[in-house]
Amino acid sequence: MEVIRVVCAHDCPDMCSLLAHVDQGRVVKVEGDPAQAYTDGFACAKVARDADLVNSAERLTRPLKRSGPKGSGQFQSISWDEALNSIAANWKRIIAEFGPTALLGYAYSAHQGQFNRGLINGLFHALGASRLLAGTVCDSCCETAWDVTIGPVGGPDPESVVDADLIVAWGADLVATNVHFWAKVEQARKRGVELIVIDPRRHRAAKSADWHIPIRIGTDGALALGVMHIMVRDNLCDAAYIRDHVLGFEQLKQTVLPKFPPERVAELTGAALADVERLAAKFGESKRSFIRLGEGMTRSLQGGQALRAVASIPGLNGSYGRRGGGAFLLAANGFALNYDAIRKPSGPAATRLVNHLRLGEALLNLGDPPIKGLFIAANNPAITCPETAKVRRGLARDDLFTVVHDPFMSATARYADIVLPAAVYLETEDFYRSYGCYYMQYAPRAVAPLGEARSNYSVAQALAARMGLQDAQFRMTPAELTTLLFTGAGGELAQYAGVDIREQGPIKLAQPDAQVFGTPSGKLEIYSETLARQGINPLPDWNVELPEDGDGQRWPLRLLTAPGYFQSHTAFAGVPYLRRREGDPCCVLNPLEASVRGLVDGQAVRLSNQRGRVRLMLRISDEIQSGVVLVPGQRPDIDDTSGSINLLCSDRYTDMGEGATYQSTWLQVQAWN
Repeated sequence: MEVIRVVCAHDCPDMCSLLAHVDQGRVVKVEGDPAQAYTDGFACAKVARDADLVNSAERLTRPLKRSGPKGSGQFQSISWDEALNSIAANWKRIIAEFGPTALLGYAYSAHQGQFNRGLINGLFHALGASRLLAGTVCDSCCETAWDVTIGPVGGPDPESVVDADLIVAWGADLVATNVHFWAKVEQARKRGVELIVIDPRRHRAAKSADWHIPIRIGTDGALALGVMHIMVRDNLCDAAYIRDHVLGFEQLKQTVLPKFPPERVAELTGAALADVERLAAKFGESKRSFIRLGEGMTRSLQGGQALRAVASIPGLNGSYGRRGGGAFLLAANGFALNYDAIRKPSGPAATRLVNHLRLGEALLNLGDPPIKGLFIAANNPAITCPETAKVRRGLARDDLFTVVHDPFMSATARYADIVLPAAVYLETEDFYRSYGCYYMQYAPRAVAPLGEARSNYSVAQALAARMGLQDAQFRMTPAELTTLLFTGAGGELAQYAGVDIREQGPIKLAQPDAQVFGTPSGKLEIYSETLARQGINPLPDWNVELPEDGDGQRWPLRLLTAPGYFQSHTAFAGVPYLRRREGDPCCVLNPLEASVRGLVDGQAVRLSNQRGRVRLMLRISDEIQSGVVLVPGQRPDIDDTSGSINLLCSDRYTDMGEGATYQSTWLQVQAWN
């Protein structure tokens, strides 16, 4: 039995160091690496089954060519040479007739390795193709809000939460999505630190918390502004810290906070008046309050301003200035690596952009030139994008040449002309940096790819050669690419330039005790001149949401989407054990909402609005409030009538960052017939 230290490449902030147990070339067990303090020797419930993922009987093992209508899933096996030659020939034909911007390609978040994600994107950058403005389906809104408030820098060290005197999980189900941070929170709680969860849903973390404050979807900003109103009213602010490190406090105090007295905030959010007062008092008493920000609160029409408001609270009580305090969103900006060497080896500095969340719109209506060639790796847009009906209509175009590189026959792959079998992370060599903690690590592959599967990295190099690209990156080994990644790296990373880190295991970047702000002023910018120049309110604010097209008047229920515990996204759909544990794709209604509709637990229901309908199984629970329908997890279609919940979600933008507004979706739930 051989034990190989690898890194989890799933889309998760923890990015754990793992130990893969290999017997005769087969992964038989995956467990957490005890040598990494953050992973701390345990893997989450999903990754603990990754031996089943790599060995799944549902894996694709040979290249496939479409033999039936698009979407039918009818394919025949072909060789790799035939597949790659066909792809290159079609791309050359498209470029000759329409120009390079008629191509669109991307690798997204299902593989977090810098090479298996970055080099595919580097290929299309070098070709001068249209470029995907990626991340808008996920984090562009929250990142934009963070950058204009805190700056394009990382947040406090998540491991410093053990030194906090108050912990708040605001819109984050830590047990489902950040379990190793949850373990650190539990350490702090053992010494008496209180955990408060603010979330519309009573999820696992909320049930375990000392105090859960359920609020209405989309009212996070109102609650945060109400908290700051009370802190000002009761003289609970750190005046010295505000004077030295905060910009715009007086403007907020004079023009915004008066609109959010606690009585109004209680009415808006659904929180009890006493709870609003008590929460503000907790922040006022705290000197080292640590807020773990969830990205979900930003996936609504006012998501950016909501995050700005919540992230401002630790500036008022001075917590940003002390170890164990502040607000944490992401760590990725803390790694000043030479990403462009991988992602932008050559090609024009600028070309046409396609917003990820409007992929369907682009495929159907973009012209001059239209998208004629599409390459997708490590993503499943037929499930994950808003307005998935548009995406699927676009993918069904007979004149669109589509290639999908995936370990499984995903909903998106069913529309492809050519499907390439992808290696999973345990079969790839790569370099990783976390986006939820400050660790980086080089990882070898644990086993050879199953069947004829190949990595994204190797496919990018093979296609680059056929397309005549001369960039050295397309001929480099992963070790050589790692050296390139550190060449010119900034900050603490500069010490690793020219150093072979392949055998060093997990490496942690040290973080200062006090938050460093990367804004133009070098301060926490409650007032953002950057936003003002864009015509966006420069101060955090909140307004009563008036849904587009009167959705809130036409449809009685508001959608809440959240990661499933065993099926957070479709990357785990190839593991039958995890599918069984999660159960059938479902929606959750409060007992009152189920009763007025005459619905019973376990029956098939129709979720519908003006964009279409989907079929799910009903679960009745008081974990959510009336007026809400919860759909946990991103799940593949189980039959021709089920569909994806994102079919019902609009592709309209958030208030900043052009992000997706999944949580600003209104619909009806009825019995399926």
